[in-house]
Amino acid sequence: MENSNLQDYSHKRFNILTGEWVLVSPHRAKRPWQGQNETVNNEKRPTYDKTCYLCAGNTRINGEVNPKYEDVFIFTNDFAALQSDSPKFNVNDGLLIAESETGICKVICFSPDHSKSLADMSPLEIQKVVYAWQDQYKELGSNPKINYVQIFENKGAVMGCSNPHPHGQIWSQSTLPNEVYKKNTQQLNYFNKNSSSLLGDYLEQESENQERIIFENDGFVVLVPFWAIWPFEAMIVPKRHMANFLEMTEAETLQYAEAIAVLTKAYDKIFNTSFPYSSGIHQSPTNGKENTHWHWHMSFYPPLLRSASVKKFMVGYEMFGSPQRDITAESAVKMIKALL
Repeated sequence: MENSNLQDYSHKRFNILTGEWVLVSPHRAKRPWQGQNETVNNEKRPTYDKTCYLCAGNTRINGEVNPKYEDVFIFTNDFAALQSDSPKFNVNDGLLIAESETGICKVICFSPDHSKSLADMSPLEIQKVVYAWQDQYKELGSNPKINYVQIFENKGAVMGCSNPHPHGQIWSQSTLPNEVYKKNTQQLNYFNKNSSSLLGDYLEQESENQERIIFENDGFVVLVPFWAIWPFEAMIVPKRHMANFLEMTEAETLQYAEAIAVLTKAYDKIFNTSFPYSSGIHQSPTNGKENTHWHWHMSFYPPLLRSASVKKFMVGYEMFGSPQRDITAESAVKMIKALL
C-alpha cells in the first residue's frame, strides 16, 4: 500500500488495537530543531557494582540479601505500587467514584552482569528471561485474585529508570488496566465479527507489502505498526494466533528471544547509544475466560527523536488533543533495517 501522500502531507492513522487515532505530520520533520538536549551517558558500566541493590550478593533497601544468582533473579518489589492486603472498599459519592485495587508487583533481573542490557545478551540468554516471564505469568495468573499480569521494562534514565542494572517489572492486579481494556475490547469485537485474529489478519496485510517489517523468523515478525506514535516504536508479533505466550513451543521461545535481540541491538546502533525505551507485553487476561480473541504481542516505545540527546515530548496538543508524530512509520523502518 504505497501512498506518497502518507509521506508528504498531514493525516491521521487509526490504531486498530485501541480504537484511537494518531496525527502524523511528515512535513514537520524538515523543520529546524532547537529543543531540549538530554544528557547522554555512554560510560561503560562494570560487570558488578557493590552499590547496586540488584547485583548478586548485595543487600537491598529492606535489608534482604540477594542470592548469588547466575541467570535470572526475581523478587517481590520492595516498593510495590499495588498491595496484596488492601481492604475491599469503594467510594460512590455522586461524581466521586473510587474502588479498591489489589495486586502483586515483582522485579526481574535479566542477568547478574551489571553492564548488560537485553541488547548485549544472546538469544539463548534472553530465552532464560522468556522462561521466567512465562513462569511468572502462570504463577501469578493462577491466583484467583489476579486477573491481569503486566510485564514491562523501563530502560534508561530518560525513561525514569533509577537503576541501570538490566531488569524489568511485573505488576499483576485484580482488574484490567486501561490500555489492556481497550485492546481487549477491540480484539473481541473484531473476533466476534470476523471469527479471526485482529493481529493475525493485520500481519497478513503487512506481509504483502513489507513496508513496515523490520525482521522476521519462522515464528515472529518485528515491525513498526502503521499507527505508531513514538519515533522508533516497534512491535513483536507471533505469526501463529496465540492468546498468551504460554502457548509457545520450545522453538518459538528461542525465536521470540532472537526477535528481541535483533531489535534491541538495532536500537543501540541508531544513535550509537544505549537506546532507552519502555517495552511491555500485552496478552490475554488471567480471568478464567477462554480469551481466544487475544493475539499477544510486545511493544517498544523509545523516546529518542533526532539524536542520542534529543527526545520526543508528549505535550501541548498531544496532552489535550491526540498523539502526534513527525517521522512516518515507513521512514523509521528504513532507518532501523539499514542497521541490521
